[in-house]
Parts: sequence; C-alpha cells; structure tokens
Amino acid sequence: MNLDALFYPQSIAVIGASDNLGGGKMPYFQIQQMNGYAGKLYPVNPRRPEVAGVKAYPSINDLPEPVDYALVAAPVEQSIDIVRAAVRKGIKFIHFFTSGFGETGNLQMEKDMVREARKGHLRIVGPNCIGVQCYESKLSFKLLHDQEEPGAVAFLGQSGGITSSFAAMATTRHIWLNKVVSYGNQIDLKLEDYLAYLADDDRIRLIACYVEDIKNVSGFLKTLKRTTARKPVLILKGGRTEQGSKAAASHTGAMASNYVIWSAAVRQHGGLLVDDFDQLMNLAMLGTAKKLPGGRRVGFLGAGGGVSVLFADLAVAAGLELPELGPRAQQMINEKIRGVNTSTTNPVDLGAFGFDLNVMLHTMQAMDQDDNIDVIIPYFDVEYLIQAEMILQIKNSADTIMQMAESIRKPVIPVLISFLENNLEAERIRIDTFKSLRKAGFPVYGTIQEAVYAIETYFEWVEKRKSR
Repeated sequence: MNLDALFYPQSIAVIGASDNLGGGKMPYFQIQQMNGYAGKLYPVNPRRPEVAGVKAYPSINDLPEPVDYALVAAPVEQSIDIVRAAVRKGIKFIHFFTSGFGETGNLQMEKDMVREARKGHLRIVGPNCIGVQCYESKLSFKLLHDQEEPGAVAFLGQSGGITSSFAAMATTRHIWLNKVVSYGNQIDLKLEDYLAYLADDDRIRLIACYVEDIKNVSGFLKTLKRTTARKPVLILKGGRTEQGSKAAASHTGAMASNYVIWSAAVRQHGGLLVDDFDQLMNLAMLGTAKKLPGGRRVGFLGAGGGVSVLFADLAVAAGLELPELGPRAQQMINEKIRGVNTSTTNPVDLGAFGFDLNVMLHTMQAMDQDDNIDVIIPYFDVEYLIQAEMILQIKNSADTIMQMAESIRKPVIPVLISFLENNLEAERIRIDTFKSLRKAGFPVYGTIQEAVYAIETYFEWVEKRKSR
C-alpha cells in the first residue's frame, strides 16, 4: 500500500482547529505551523473566521481542495458525518485523535466509519491515537525543533503515551527518528500496513514497535517475515498477562492473546522481542551506530579492576569473547601508562591513567590495530572525568572524542556511567560527554549491562538472518 500521501502530504486540514487550546485539545494546527510544514494548511472550525492568523473554513465541504491528510480533534459523535464529508471531498487519509470508540465498547461506531470510508478512497488512521510524524515533511504531533536532522529509525506504537515517550527519549538520546505512527485502535490501517511501507523505505534502517494486539495475525506475520529479511524489527508487547490484557482492552480495545504462542510466532518470523521499554531504547540506540560489530571478540578498557572483572563476567555469560591482546598492542598501551594498578591484557585496566581521554584514545588505537579484537568498549565514569579536571589538572575535550571517531576503524560502543545522582555539575558533564560521543557517531550506554545486552541481541539477529 502506498502511504506517501500520508507521510508526505501536500495539503493538510485540521478539523476542530482552534485558538482555544484548553479542554484536552491537541494543538495540531499550531504544531504544523511551528514545525515549518511547507504544504497547504487549512483550519476547519464553524465558529471561528480564522485560527492562528489563517482563514478558517466552516466545514470539510468548504475546503478549496481535496487535501491529502486530515487531522480530527472533534467530539466522537461527529465522527460518522466527518468521514462522510471526507469521502465526498476526496480526502485520502484521515486521522482521529478522538477517543470513545472500541476501547469504550463502541464497536458499532468503528464499523460504521469503515463502511462509510469504503464508499470512497479514504483510509483511516486510528482512531484514539496521536497520529503521524515524518521529519522530512515536518508533519508531526509534537514540535521537532530538538532533532537536528532526519534519522533512520521508525517507530510504530499502539499507545499514544508510549509513542510520545519513545519520541521524547529518542530525541534526548540523539536517536534521530524518520517516521513515527501512533495507530491506536487500527480499525482500518493496521500495523502490518505501516510495516509493509517501512520495509520498502530505504531511509529506514530499523523499526521499533509497541504492540497490544494484532487484528490480522496471518497478514502481520507474513509482513513481519518480509520486513525482517531487510531490516531489524523490535517489538515490545503490551498485555502479556491477564491484568495487562484487561488494561489494553480498556485502552485501545485490544483483544487478549496467548503470549507464549504469540511470541514464538513473532520470533519464527524474524522479530526481535524485548521485555521492557529500556531494552527497546537500547536496541534502537545500536541501530544508529555507523559501524556494527563484525564478531564477538571484545576489547574493554577503563579505570578500575573491579569494573573489568564485572564486565568480563557479564560479557562471557552473554557469549562474548575477551581475547588477550597481542604483545604489540600491550607494548603500545604501556607507552602511556606505568605498571601501577594497571593491566594491559584484556580487559585493560588503565588505573588513574583512565581519567585522561588522550590515554584512552591511545589505548583504543592499540586495540584497533590488534587483529584479535572486533569491537572496542571504552568505559567512561563521570566522577573520574570530574577528578581529572579538578585534581589531576587534565583537560579532557570533545575534540579528543572526535579523534576517536576519525582514527578508530573498528566499531566503538562506549559505556558512560554516573554514580553521582545528586550532583548537578556531574549531570552537566554527563550530558556534554554523551552529546560529544553521539555526535561522533557512537551508540552510548549508561551501564555495562545495557551495552552487553545490545551486542548480544544484535548477534542473535545476525545469526537468525543467516539461518533463514
């Protein structure tokens, strides 16, 4: 199905647009304006001559053209009449932010809306969802000013709240999004429709999903298999327990399903299931990496023997390898450190020298030249970065991090951790360092466990693709 006019509409109408933004309304019209949407934008409101300085139209019938996309924030009682008017006008896609449909038992309303839409060529997004975002066209349900450029990650979420949270956290973590859909009750356009479109979208490198129920299981699995042959599809399932299923039913009208059977089918068709929101974000982060691991042989470097021991235990348990560095690499590392509370084997313990980013860069360059290492994991502790500047008079800078990106050929997956939870200066340094590492193109994790999990799951996906 061609969804180009949905993600790249040449014209948009906002039904129920208003300057009065109280009462739980979403300011869709103003959001499109502020994002710099370049197409034609029409507010529809029978009680206002203009909205946000733009001429308003009393009804859909009065619009000067059949728009590509209409957003509806009007009372549920008006939904059937709105669909009928949209069909008469020749509108292509319509999104209902409005709730009060199947999730409240109003299933007949949903059937009637679809029946009326089929009288024309109208397709329905939702209802009961926050809608569609495309960074390139500037269509969105939120302001896009915090994102620097179009990304390669897509998100499909049945919950508006989860979708909004994913978009917010992705922006915070510099995981630049390309397309996002909050698809709600999916009475017409369904998860597999969006998935099929994104499978063919060369701009998209990875698709993350939050799913409560599937309307057409066979259609979804067929599309999932086709999509996962091209790119990773991450899935967080809501409603896995009896109580969770009840909550999903009251939320989006989702029907319960046997999670054991469901999860087995998803895995057989190439999907990567995650257990929680954090895992979903961590795998999406890895999907932004400029370089991905070509093997399981890991080189770890940091300041502190205990951290090295913990990393070794977690890595080996996850099926990763920590081969001893060759003599040449160890000799190169020794050029910058003295043998006091240090180790140059693997994991590499730089001791207090690990406070200096230039020493860490030198060590990473040594690992980069070692044929036994596939991926390098540097461990940055915010407290050590503070001590480096305040006590040791070491001036670490973002330039050194950019040198890491420019001079290291192998994949680099940093861990940036902070144990100073009540220190504003530490948080500032963490944010600045994180930003520099992300600007350098590295996926960055807040704990060793998160980094190991992401690498382990990546190889699970690689091996699954090879076996298909």
